[in-house]
Amino acid sequence: MTDQPQTTFLGKQSDLPGSPEQATLDYVPNPRPSALYLTRFAVPEFTSLCPVTGQPDFAHLVIDYAPHATIVESKSLKLFLGSFRNHAAFHEDCTVGIGQRLFGEMKPHWLRIGGYWYPRGGIPIDVFWQSGEPPKGLWLPDQGVASYRGRG
Repeated sequence: MTDQPQTTFLGKQSDLPGSPEQATLDYVPNPRPSALYLTRFAVPEFTSLCPVTGQPDFAHLVIDYAPHATIVESKSLKLFLGSFRNHAAFHEDCTVGIGQRLFGEMKPHWLRIGGYWYPRGGIPIDVFWQSGEPPKGLWLPDQGVASYRGRG
């Protein structure tokens, strides 16, 4: 039996962090460090709060990254993203902040995040950030989220 990576939340009862700053992200060794590959997390029900009105904002996030030495443990990512439910920030701050935190802590070869925000007040806002040029030879599928077209 191989040694299991030490994680904070996996297999344990875990409360939602009070804020993104209080959230801990776990990183475990990349099981295929010599392979160039893409990992995708789709988060179709992301929620945060408008910093002006306090009303809820909703987005479909897509996080793509090419792992290097570590990968992010998905339960800790889920708890981190869930901590935004009571966090007041503009769409740009949420989207870019999530991408920058993951990139800064995990140090993948490359990372991108697409924030496809549902309209409130009549204007959908889509926010995109990436850490730089993707590595040569990395397969980059479309993120698969259509621009907002209305309800009809």
